[in-house]
Amino acid sequence: MVRAVRKPRAELPLVQLLPNALTLGAICAGLTAIRMAAFGAFNQAVGLVILAAVLDGVDGRLARALGSESPIGAELDSLADFVNFGVTPAMILYFWALEPADEIGWAAVLVYALCCVLRLARFNVGAKSDTPADKRFFTGVPSPAGALLALGPLFLARALHLTAPVPAQGAALWLVLSGALMVSRWPTFSLKTTIYAEHVRFVLIGVTAIVTMLAVYPWQTLLCFDVVYLFGLVLSWRASRRPAETAERPDGD
Repeated sequence: MVRAVRKPRAELPLVQLLPNALTLGAICAGLTAIRMAAFGAFNQAVGLVILAAVLDGVDGRLARALGSESPIGAELDSLADFVNFGVTPAMILYFWALEPADEIGWAAVLVYALCCVLRLARFNVGAKSDTPADKRFFTGVPSPAGALLALGPLFLARALHLTAPVPAQGAALWLVLSGALMVSRWPTFSLKTTIYAEHVRFVLIGVTAIVTMLAVYPWQTLLCFDVVYLFGLVLSWRASRRPAETAERPDGD
C-alpha cells in the first residue's frame, strides 16, 4: 500500500495579516458607531467613524508596504467602505435628526447608502480597467469624504452649541446631496498623489496642526473640513480643465 505524500503547508508571516485585521477593526468601529447613535451617544459615534476613516487610510498602504496585497483584502476594503461610510453616517444622521421626518428621512438614508454602493462599484470597475486616467483626481467624492460631508449638519449643531437638531427635512436634503456628490462625475483631488521631498516637513506640520485642532476643537475643525472640502471642489474642477503631465489611475478609494 502506497501512502500519499503530504504536500508541505504554505507558511504565512502573521504580520501580513495585519492589514486585513485593521480592515475588520474598521468594520467593527462602524457597526459600533451605529449602536452608539441608537443610544444617543453621537459624540462617540462620530469618533468611531473618524477612527474607521483612519484605519481605511492605513490598511491599504500597510498591505503594499508588507507585500501582502490580495484579492480578498481588496474586497474586504470595499465592503468596509460601504459599511463605514455608506451605512453608518446615514444611520447616525437618522437617529439624530431624521426620525421625525418619517418616510422622508428613511428615504434619504436609502438614497445616500445606494449612492455610496454605486460609487464603490464604479470605482472597483474603473480600477480594473486598462484605460488611463488622470492620477490627480477621483471621479466623484470618495466615500470617506462623503461620510464627513453627510455628517455636516451634526457638526454645525455641535459647533454652534445648538440644543436641538437641525430641521429634519433640511438634514434629509443635505444627506441626499452628499450622496449625489459621490456618484457624480465631478473631479475631486486625490490625496494619493506624490509630493516633493522638500515639502514633507510642511505636510507633517499641517497634519500635526489638524490633529491638535481635532483634539481641542473637534466640532469646529470637522465643520471647517466640510467647508474647505466644498470649496476645494470648485478648485478641483478648475484644475481638471488643465491637462495633466501624466495620466495614471489613482489607487484606492
